[in-house]
Amino acid sequence: MILELRTYRLKPGTRRDFVHVMTTQVVPLLRSHGIDVVDCGASLVDENGREEAYLIRAFPSLQAHGEQEEAFYTGDAWLRGPREEIVSRLESYHSIVIEASPEAVDALRR
Repeated sequence: MILELRTYRLKPGTRRDFVHVMTTQVVPLLRSHGIDVVDCGASLVDENGREEAYLIRAFPSLQAHGEQEEAFYTGDAWLRGPREEIVSRLESYHSIVIEASPEAVDALRR
């Protein structure tokens, strides 16, 4: 199983709205496209005083990761949906993709 850990560095004062859009719009949209969202939310600690958030997703394989991301991020539902509400609040983001056991993925679920 593949686990993607994505962190977002946010523009000052935008974390609350960012997390709200992620949880109410983006996560349901990702799930409707077959993407397994394990968890998302606000970081408990701000690195160097910067507001941050995270998204954890699981995929059956590295190939599925690439295919599902490509299909989602080029699709109308994302491009005409919550994309601007997310992108307008970002300073940057970073992803790490690792192998993980199904048990490890399930342990991260909320």
